[in-house]
Amino acid sequence: MASALGLDFGTTNSVLALSQGSTSTRSVVVESPAGKSDTTRTALSFLKEAGREPLQIEVGQAAIREFIDNPGECRFLQSIKTFAASALFQGTLVFAKRHDFEDLMYAFLARLRDYAGSDWNSELTRIVVGRPVQFSGANPDEKLALERYNRALARFDFPEIHYVYEPVAAAFYFARTLDRDATVLVADFGGGTTDYSIIRFESQGGRLTAMPVGHAGVGIAGDHFDFRIIDNIVSPLIGKGSLFKSFDKLLEVPSSYYANFGRWNQLSIFKTLKDFTELKKLVRASLEPEKLEAFVDLIEHDEGYPLYQAVSATKMRLSQAEETEFFFAPLGERARRTVRRADFETWIAPDLARIEQALDEVLQKTETAPATIDKVFLTGGTSFVPAARRIFDNRFERTKIESGGELLSIAHGLALIGERQDIATWTAEAA
Repeated sequence: MASALGLDFGTTNSVLALSQGSTSTRSVVVESPAGKSDTTRTALSFLKEAGREPLQIEVGQAAIREFIDNPGECRFLQSIKTFAASALFQGTLVFAKRHDFEDLMYAFLARLRDYAGSDWNSELTRIVVGRPVQFSGANPDEKLALERYNRALARFDFPEIHYVYEPVAAAFYFARTLDRDATVLVADFGGGTTDYSIIRFESQGGRLTAMPVGHAGVGIAGDHFDFRIIDNIVSPLIGKGSLFKSFDKLLEVPSSYYANFGRWNQLSIFKTLKDFTELKKLVRASLEPEKLEAFVDLIEHDEGYPLYQAVSATKMRLSQAEETEFFFAPLGERARRTVRRADFETWIAPDLARIEQALDEVLQKTETAPATIDKVFLTGGTSFVPAARRIFDNRFERTKIESGGELLSIAHGLALIGERQDIATWTAEAA
């Protein structure tokens, strides 16, 4: 019977894995109304049906299906992890009831537990939870984030709760393939954060030992790349940069509306924000009211997820081709545009610079020269973006760079760490 459960609670996807001894793990397959899968989209839906209490809660693909099948009646949230370290996020209303971050996290995990069946059982003694080196957000509050995690996880009555940096877990997953001693740099590109860890792995007496060298991270990753596509293609079509009349002055529509619109977590709650109420009032005063009307329609008709699909698909195609077509049907033909990879890379250049700066930080503070790194392991969906990979191609020999386990590596690494007697060495607080 497994004793440790690894939980990768991700911005985009979440994964569970169970330890099977000190060197082996297996994925937890969750079975929901949408089918079986070893990965679950970190999406949450609430549906209130007449005469039915409590709310019907779904997660993952089942939540997406619930949302699509019940337009206007279903409350849909995604990228909720991004709220964890934000002191500004004081909860959101779901059918007139306020839900704090820990309520949302618990609701998601409780449904995941239901679908995990007997794999999430009372015999488990430890849950090992991944956490970013630096949480996402403009001013992330790490202490607040962990307090919120603790309040959500405490409801499950695990005897032990441990937190481990996500790239450290990915390193343990990768280390299973090592056939010699190695210093490994792991770069974990998530939806909300990019994290680095350097770990020294050595074989002693036939047993793999590991020593943490250092960590660094930045609250920028795939969701920020999505934002750049929205900001440059979609936002101008719905009023960004347009003017409205205020008494005898012409003012620009506040950019904060578009900052919220372009972030998946904020878009999920935009309809409940004061900004949306103010936006609707500006339509009459706008010099281009049709653009703001289109903006309002997108929010009122819950077009956030279809937009996410269109943007994500565009980004993925740009990883394979020099150009592709972006099209978002709710905005009609005016939203059809050819997007070149070169333009996309120009848009994300400020984000790439900060991602590279975090790499410099981990190398400098650990006094590690790139030549002394034996292996570089890239994981996470954003690692497929060519411009992100070039950061490493320019620093390290290509023969040293490997990738894989983009969705599974962290959860399995967490489960492996959960079996170690020296687990305290690997917790984020001790690292």
